[in-house]
Amino acid sequence: MLETRGLTIRFGGHVAVDHVSCRFEAGTLTAIVGPNGAGKTTYFNLVSGQLPASEGQVLLDGEDLSALAAPLRTRKGLGRAFQLTQLFPQLSVAENVRIAVQARAQGRGQGGLGLLRIWSDRRDWIDEAHALLAQVKLADKRDLPAASLPHGDQRKLEVALLMALQPRVYMFDEPTAGMSVDDVPVVLDLIRALKARKDCCILLVEHKMDVVRELADRIVVLHNGAKVADGEPAAVIASPVVQQAYLGMAAEEPA
Repeated sequence: MLETRGLTIRFGGHVAVDHVSCRFEAGTLTAIVGPNGAGKTTYFNLVSGQLPASEGQVLLDGEDLSALAAPLRTRKGLGRAFQLTQLFPQLSVAENVRIAVQARAQGRGQGGLGLLRIWSDRRDWIDEAHALLAQVKLADKRDLPAASLPHGDQRKLEVALLMALQPRVYMFDEPTAGMSVDDVPVVLDLIRALKARKDCCILLVEHKMDVVRELADRIVVLHNGAKVADGEPAAVIASPVVQQAYLGMAAEEPA
């Protein structure tokens, strides 16, 4: 479904991502791991279009997206959640999700509001937004300003926005970072449900190896911008190159 070929970016003389080639299939979850500064988020930025590549290609279902800016890649089916939440802080929780639903529908030619129509005319969009908020356990907070939510709820709201776009590829960059113990299972259950659908592929940057072990079908390890390991979780975690890259972090005994 998604492929990167020789994806590279240089900042001056520094190569932050170094000729990374990977293929990602529908119905799979791939964890992108590595020590701090390995190039994981930069690789995500290259795939989703936040940064232009110095070399290489990004392909979705065989279509080369390399020349497209981030918004156009989103319309093609690349969905991205960030380490730092990207919300409309002064709008309500429900309005944030309704805007995402509207953007997806209009991007697919499914109509709009027009000058003579109001939100209440699109009850289907409103109902979909409310259903998504129920899935992320925010139904009781839908009328609050997004800025008033605690950090964990803001992360859940961003997942709802991503789900509203219905992408073919879901890219989660440390989705549980900063969350309380009570909030983490909600997000992990949503990711499990997306994976179970089998019609999309999921990329996950995550430092918590217990989460990686539980969710990932495959692990790709980046170190100094280069891909140094790629395979099934147990084999990758046990490999000497990964243990060395993590300075012992990945060598911990399974729970």
